[in-house]
Amino acid sequence: MRVVKLIAIALGIYLALVVAFESLVGVMGARHANRGVQPGESWLVIKTTDADGNTNDTVVAGVESGGQLYVAANHWPRGWYNQAVKNPDVEITRGGEKTARRAVPVAGEERVRIARDYTMPWALRFLTGFPPRSFLRLDPR
Repeated sequence: MRVVKLIAIALGIYLALVVAFESLVGVMGARHANRGVQPGESWLVIKTTDADGNTNDTVVAGVESGGQLYVAANHWPRGWYNQAVKNPDVEITRGGEKTARRAVPVAGEERVRIARDYTMPWALRFLTGFPPRSFLRLDPR
């Protein structure tokens, strides 16, 4: 019984660590969006629209691969990703420039390639609780 209790305590501490880290990411992302993304950074702000027509700005990391721009939902909170899938007409701000884009979910061989090009260190995956990764290609429109 003692071993089970120790495992339960360890899992509880790990869950608390993941929640704290994800909360910190959310707070820091909001601050980053409010001060603006600086030119030359790999970060971008994606503006998505919810079912009621409200827009939301979220700071995400972008990666270019094969001449295309991609973003990934690398965390458990992924409201921005779900909004982009439901309403794929998004706007991004990158390097001080705003552009209209269409968010296209990535699957198959393209997903395998981008997952290989857009790796996350094991330590970061541990801190985020090993969430499933979902990718969007951001096509110009």
